[in-house]
Amino acid sequence: MIGSCMLAAAVLTGAPTMPHFDTEIIPVFTRAGCNAGACHGAAAGRGGFHLSLFGSDPAADHDAIVHALEGRRINLTTPANSLILMKPTGDLSHGGGAVLPDAGPGAKRLAAWIAAGAPRGKARRLTGFRIAATPDIVYRDNAEVTLKAVARFDDGAEEDVTQWTVFTSADPTALALRDGDKTTAVVRRRGPHVVVARFLDRVEPLRVTRPIGDKPVDLRAKPRDNLIDEEVLDTLALLRLPVSPQADDAAFVRRIRLDLTGTLPTPEEVDAYGKDTSADKRKALVERLLKSEEFADYWTLRLSRTLRLHSLPNDKQGTLAYTQWLRTSLMEGMPLDRWARELLTATGDSHVVGAANFARMSGDARGQAELVSRVFLGARLQCANCHNHPLDRWTQDDYHGLAAVFAKLERGRVVKVGGRGAVTNLRTGEPAVPRIPGIRYLDDSGDARTALADWVTNKDNSLFAKAQVNRLWRAMFGRGLVEPVDDLRATNPASHPKLLDRLAADFIKHGYDVRHTLRQIALSRAYGRSAHPVAGNEADDCYYARSYSRDLEPEVLLDALASVTGVPQAFAGLPEGTRAITIFDPLTPAPSLDVLGRCTRVGACEESTVAAGLPARLHLLNGDLINAKITAKTGRLWRMIAASESDRAIVTAFYRHGLGRLPSEKELAGWLGRIEKAGAEGRQACLEDVAWALLNCREFRTNH
Repeated sequence: MIGSCMLAAAVLTGAPTMPHFDTEIIPVFTRAGCNAGACHGAAAGRGGFHLSLFGSDPAADHDAIVHALEGRRINLTTPANSLILMKPTGDLSHGGGAVLPDAGPGAKRLAAWIAAGAPRGKARRLTGFRIAATPDIVYRDNAEVTLKAVARFDDGAEEDVTQWTVFTSADPTALALRDGDKTTAVVRRRGPHVVVARFLDRVEPLRVTRPIGDKPVDLRAKPRDNLIDEEVLDTLALLRLPVSPQADDAAFVRRIRLDLTGTLPTPEEVDAYGKDTSADKRKALVERLLKSEEFADYWTLRLSRTLRLHSLPNDKQGTLAYTQWLRTSLMEGMPLDRWARELLTATGDSHVVGAANFARMSGDARGQAELVSRVFLGARLQCANCHNHPLDRWTQDDYHGLAAVFAKLERGRVVKVGGRGAVTNLRTGEPAVPRIPGIRYLDDSGDARTALADWVTNKDNSLFAKAQVNRLWRAMFGRGLVEPVDDLRATNPASHPKLLDRLAADFIKHGYDVRHTLRQIALSRAYGRSAHPVAGNEADDCYYARSYSRDLEPEVLLDALASVTGVPQAFAGLPEGTRAITIFDPLTPAPSLDVLGRCTRVGACEESTVAAGLPARLHLLNGDLINAKITAKTGRLWRMIAASESDRAIVTAFYRHGLGRLPSEKELAGWLGRIEKAGAEGRQACLEDVAWALLNCREFRTNH
């Protein structure tokens, strides 16, 4: 993609005198929608006529149009009477209606091609495609933007293909394409908007921006502690969004504790941090947490979700070996490229070789290919099972070829590569050949997983690094730079594309070190901002002008309830005092976690959050999750009452343990007034109400 001034100056030369089927006729059908999934590009075609999706198989399309049905779709004697022309122009009844105007350029090009004998023509390949918007930044509603596209071919020709490019708005309510030419976009709402351009096998995004704020904001004096702040502040300046101040010490300690370890800070920890006057106290805190046992526990849970770790029937030992391997890799700081390589290539007794269990999490080769693409490439390759991916570069050959890499794998207790095994390529009906997606086919005589692992972890392959730093970003901010995190593609661009590129490059430069990237994020000004909006950034939800509140995960919330009330959650069959964040297997019986919505790993869930669903809310409001802990004789509330602690001390203690802060004077006065009004007989019930209210409030249930 290049700027509009460069695009306008492009020299358009060498266009062929006879329309070329692969590069000039197929775009006519694509622009008219003929080879889309809703029409003849569907898996089974439409009305007995089948075209490849968006022209992905030109040879098959040429055969279907020119030779199928004894060539009845083409009339070489009288081109105007060809079915392939008369139906889309509406001269004959057509289920899709009239999609090509009679006198339009598409119909003329199609007629000229038929008149020339409907040849396929000599091989001609698209080598470059660039798009531009003029202007790409507008400052008023309903401003119009002109779209343009230029293609370069291997014969040296460079052509304006704007009229043959399909432009689609990612959000038509925000940016609409004008009826008729579809090459003019109307900006209807503030913010960055994406137009997706499709020409032949290329799909490219184009960003058009209407600043969110009315007036420019000067952020040049704002501290830029690292590359994250540089990119975030540049984006905020473009969008005219002011930034919130940094969070206070208590809020930061609670936030970083929850994000790095999944646990609440103790009041003593908050006090010590607040009293620390050293300039590098934030760095010291982050470093201590990154080296902690709690960090290893919590991130083992996070990784187990990403990898869809779950126990197999009557085989708890394999799960134990797997989770121990994951935790050890975290504690020892295993570089993530080595981590990926071991998972991709491990063989042996899965009760001993923890990483070998990765192969057992999927029932077959296709399931493993889909998991591999999601985890290591951030790609949904399964969308290319029945046809080429409609919004990405992946083909059916890529999907079935990746599955073939794992076809010979035997997934019993002992994982090994067998001598037999194949998957069928649905496009050809033949056994698929092992393939590195989008790159090359592999030798099928040995273990193709090694070559795949070499490519995945190669420093020149940014897909792996981008997928991993995007997940780390989501863990710290509650949303990825790309959402969903397993759907990285050109047509689903990042909120901060340059930041994603720079983070990935930095991740590679520092040896795929998870702690390094988490440290970068945690020490950035962007991460440290307050969750309280300031005038002008209230609408921001993904550009990091402020911090965003996000619900605690079920495991974290359950541990937090136990921590505040002083009553551990009991799990059947597990030792007393077991923390929820150490229950890595989602099939471990734990009704309290299930009701809160823990990830079952059945689908592609990588995050578990306590949704605003009715079951979870009812249990928090009225169930034993909170009530039994508040009223327990061994709990904090009863112990403080028995020790004759004052009302002020009890209220303050629950604020400090649960919210990580002292109550405000207004809050404290309100609670003390209610307790006093209840009298001696109602004091205990009123104190229970205080604890119940705090544990149900949004401030407690979220990280912010």
